[in-house]
Amino acid sequence: MTLHSEIFEQPGILGDLLQEQRQTAERVAAAIRQAQPTFLLLAARGTSDNAARYATYLWGAQNHLPVALATPSLFTYYQRPPRLQGALVIGISQSGQSPDIVAVVREGHRQGCPTIAITNAPHSPLADAADIVFDLQAGQEQAIAATKTYTAELMAMAMISAALQQDQEQPWQQLARVPAWVQEMLQLDAQIATLVERYRYMRHCVVVGRGFNYATAFEWALKLKELTYVVAEPYSSADLLHGPIAMIEDGFPVLAIAPDGAVFDSMHSLLTQLHREQRAELVVISNREETLQLAQSPVPLPRNIPEWLTPLVSIVAGQLFAYHLTQTKKYDTETPRSLRKVTKTQ
Repeated sequence: MTLHSEIFEQPGILGDLLQEQRQTAERVAAAIRQAQPTFLLLAARGTSDNAARYATYLWGAQNHLPVALATPSLFTYYQRPPRLQGALVIGISQSGQSPDIVAVVREGHRQGCPTIAITNAPHSPLADAADIVFDLQAGQEQAIAATKTYTAELMAMAMISAALQQDQEQPWQQLARVPAWVQEMLQLDAQIATLVERYRYMRHCVVVGRGFNYATAFEWALKLKELTYVVAEPYSSADLLHGPIAMIEDGFPVLAIAPDGAVFDSMHSLLTQLHREQRAELVVISNREETLQLAQSPVPLPRNIPEWLTPLVSIVAGQLFAYHLTQTKKYDTETPRSLRKVTKTQ
């Protein structure tokens, strides 16, 4: 099993998760309704932290829930955990073994908060610490760079969101189409493999996304850092305009996720400026033709994906881009330097 093969496992994994874990999503939703929390506190690191970013937008926009990201060092090194009265605490970890994430969930339990674990390891320390476990059931992920477990985390969060909605039929019907949309993205594999040849000598770039795809920008940038050793900095379109745009000059690589939706105009306006004024080198993932036409390297998304589900599909193009660029640069796609599959931070 290789990184490439694990990327291609994702449609099946997402389909199975939808079919087999809906009751778990309903159970989590019921716990949230019963607790009526003042806010949700999410604890995560690395790729899982990017999934948590998605949840801040998803559960806020779709379910009107305030969501905060935990600062795990307060629970470990500083031994000064904040008061969590009114919180529902969720730990997100593929391995379930990171001590700092477990510490946040345990402290939540100690303070009387309902606790949930979203993990690919249902018998891990994180799972043992939580009241409810959402098993990602992605199977063993052997490649160090996480792909299938990331999209499984996004799917779990989307399923919880669907279970919380009053009109449950429409969101579940939309979720059922995600595996096919991901499969459609995978059909661009050869096209993306050719496209990345243009970026063989890329040493730095920025990755831009906004709203639901703010998380995608962070995850795509992380994959580029992990696998290709490119200095990839993620930004929202708004944050880029507040200073960092000054570093973008003729030929500077900008990678962007700009699907149709509420933040599309913001993204299209920025990319138009970068194309016309900064003359940036643009890689654009979008399902809007006018935006794809701005890019030297356009990557089309399937049409008619609801904006709230685009992160589950758009990141697949980012995964393929990072994988093929790693091969083009002649680096090892399976064992990136200095990394281990399980990272245990305090």
